[in-house]
Amino acid sequence: MITLISFLGPKGTFTHQAANMLSDDLIPYCTISAVMESVSNNETKYGVVPIENSIEGPVGETLDSLAHKFDLKICGELIIPINQNLIVNPGCSMEDIENIYSHAQAIAQCREFIRESKIRPHYAVSTANAAKSIIGDISKAAIGNVKAAELYDLEILKTNIQDTDNNETRFIVVSNEDHEPTGRDKTSIIFSIYEDRPGGLYNILGIFQKNNINLTKIESRPSRKGLGKYLFFVDFIGHKNEDLIKGILEEIEDNTYFLKVLGSYPEF
Repeated sequence: MITLISFLGPKGTFTHQAANMLSDDLIPYCTISAVMESVSNNETKYGVVPIENSIEGPVGETLDSLAHKFDLKICGELIIPINQNLIVNPGCSMEDIENIYSHAQAIAQCREFIRESKIRPHYAVSTANAAKSIIGDISKAAIGNVKAAELYDLEILKTNIQDTDNNETRFIVVSNEDHEPTGRDKTSIIFSIYEDRPGGLYNILGIFQKNNINLTKIESRPSRKGLGKYLFFVDFIGHKNEDLIKGILEEIEDNTYFLKVLGSYPEF
């Protein structure tokens, strides 16, 4: 029986931290697509990838992979606070630091701290890789979580250096199987509307309103079929196996060019 969980690595990232909430039986992959492919090919049972951050917004690669590349089901979600820390070599002080390294999103979340500290920012593939890259050089620091510092025997010089305290990232758990109803579920779908129908999006959203179904998220992405053509990602309360939700999905399918149900899963 497959029990492994794949996640967007390497070890020491925030995705690693999220996946650790599910199991210790984890294996890192270097890209979001690689995580999803490992699940699709039954190399792992589940995959954990980021889908949105409360400050920087949606993770485009995750949305595009769900829409275009893989026929996987979202079977769960995880939300963790993102507390960014200044990671340094032992004995390093603020006066020693000239350059700081991290993932692009982490740097974007700490713009004010970097500006006020007058440190030159540099992008890294991940927060964990950034931490690894500074080992042995006190002129370099990294931005990341406590797990990354522990992994490479580094120290936290300053905690919570992000620009805002309400910084959270939502992760999804993907699988080849649907999640059974729990009574506290949400459903994720993707759809595109007909180009020649004025008010198309308004009409689709009206289906939810008339059935008193709460939307928790709506996001648009380019459909890759030309400028001005979009896919819409929508999360709403309810499970796709409920009679009311079945009726809503049927009505949406009748009034859209494309509909893909990504899955129903318990709310975090």
